[in-house]
Amino acid sequence: MGDAKGLIKGNGLPPGQRRVEGFPRFGSHLSRPAPAVPVDPVIEVRGAVTEEFDIPLASLSLLPRQEIAADFHCVAGWTATDLRWEGVSFATLYRALIEPAVPPGTLITHIKCGGLDGWEAAVTIDDILADDVLIAQNLDGHPLDSDHGAPARLVSPSQYGYMSVKHLSSVELLITAPAITEGPLIRSHPRGRVWEEERHGLLPGRAVRLLYRALIGPIRFLSARGARDRHTLE
Repeated sequence: MGDAKGLIKGNGLPPGQRRVEGFPRFGSHLSRPAPAVPVDPVIEVRGAVTEEFDIPLASLSLLPRQEIAADFHCVAGWTATDLRWEGVSFATLYRALIEPAVPPGTLITHIKCGGLDGWEAAVTIDDILADDVLIAQNLDGHPLDSDHGAPARLVSPSQYGYMSVKHLSSVELLITAPAITEGPLIRSHPRGRVWEEERHGLLPGRAVRLLYRALIGPIRFLSARGARDRHTLE
């Protein structure tokens, strides 16, 4: 399959990536409408903590804000460029509100992030505490819309988009790597770093480029259908 509609070749991108016009709603799980935003959204903190608790999303306004300009890289092979994200550094939130609840001597290896839409991604502690990882609430100067993760989402620019969980609603602190639940054909890499082209958990990234690009059209169709269904419900 050739380039999907809207894709154009460009330089200065990670290996195997091509620029896309705009920033599409995209994901095989997005064939259904985006979840409704709760009246008082929270981020549930679970796992290896002394006691489970919730962080009201409104409390993020009390923490230092950060803005980054970054590209968004989909594992399928397209990249949306020059996006401006604004929110709170995940490291800032972690150090201020989550780490104090970790029992002394406990070594956290991964943080599993979950969204209101049911999507989950387990990120290594080193990757999620990188300087450019945000809990973003604004995109290009406007609050996130439902297509891109309202009311808040994880944004990790150095990793493929499947790590940047939309509609962030929970974080689970883990002391071991989570079990693999995906099949061998389409298996996410446990780190998904774009410059290392970690597209697949078993195969070299270059080996799955054509397969993943062939999925762009069908996934775009499903994602668009989910968006249409949302508008119908509204």
